[in-house]
Amino acid sequence: MTEPVPRSISVIGLPGSGKTTYLAALWHLVRAGEVPTRLRFGDLRHGNYRHLNDIAARWRQALEQDRTQIAGMRMVAMDLVSEDGSGVRVTFPDVPGEDYQRMWENREVGFELADALAAGGVALLVNGDRIEAPRWIHDDAELCRLMGIPYVPGEPVPWRPSFAPTQVQLVELLQSVQRAPLARGPRRLAVMVSAWDKAEGERKDPDAFVRTKLPLLHQYLTAGRDPWTWRAYGVSAQGGDYDSSREGSPPCAEAEALRDVDLPSERIRLVTGDLESHDLTETIEWLIG
Repeated sequence: MTEPVPRSISVIGLPGSGKTTYLAALWHLVRAGEVPTRLRFGDLRHGNYRHLNDIAARWRQALEQDRTQIAGMRMVAMDLVSEDGSGVRVTFPDVPGEDYQRMWENREVGFELADALAAGGVALLVNGDRIEAPRWIHDDAELCRLMGIPYVPGEPVPWRPSFAPTQVQLVELLQSVQRAPLARGPRRLAVMVSAWDKAEGERKDPDAFVRTKLPLLHQYLTAGRDPWTWRAYGVSAQGGDYDSSREGSPPCAEAEALRDVDLPSERIRLVTGDLESHDLTETIEWLIG
């Protein structure tokens, strides 16, 4: 008998969005069994156990991930299983965030990434502490004045697509996913604001945060031009600041406090509306709804 293909989701994001930290936390969560989860680990379809165990170990030790090791990571796809025995395949495309940026800059996508982006559900990670907001001309002019840099009105300024605000790049990425050859009709989207321990200082729930900090993205999703059913989440997969991986860097007091937590899984926070849990698989379960 042919094994049924599980429903699938893909975890994507721009550079610095927290994809590796999220993967490390999810891997620890579903393997350690320290807290109840909606979904349990089934199988590793693509990926290297040793590498996943290594990044999870660094996560538990509150250490920044080693970028040289991450660069060599292959596609990761794991099967998770619900209580009724149905499965979902969670795919982390084997590409750095810069590849998503190139989708915006060059309108190009590789075959492997295209396959992953055609998944039924999409989890979009957005670093809530690293949002590049739109810049105003009068602000740039004032900054030039304060720095003593001559400012000549009307003089052309070199520009590259990478200079675009975060929300512009995100909207273009999502529009590309809903166009051929990636389109596959209506599907669900989880906008996951990572580094929520930093972003929650705005005193907003995740939906209000997206609405006020990423208004173009919020308008695009609520206007319904493309068939997304979406929900906003706040995610703190790291729990706070980690010790730097650079040799000679001083230890971080916040990292030491995180290492003192008895159950590392309890450092994870998933927030939606007024609800909060330690279970990252809640988002995955909703995506396959």
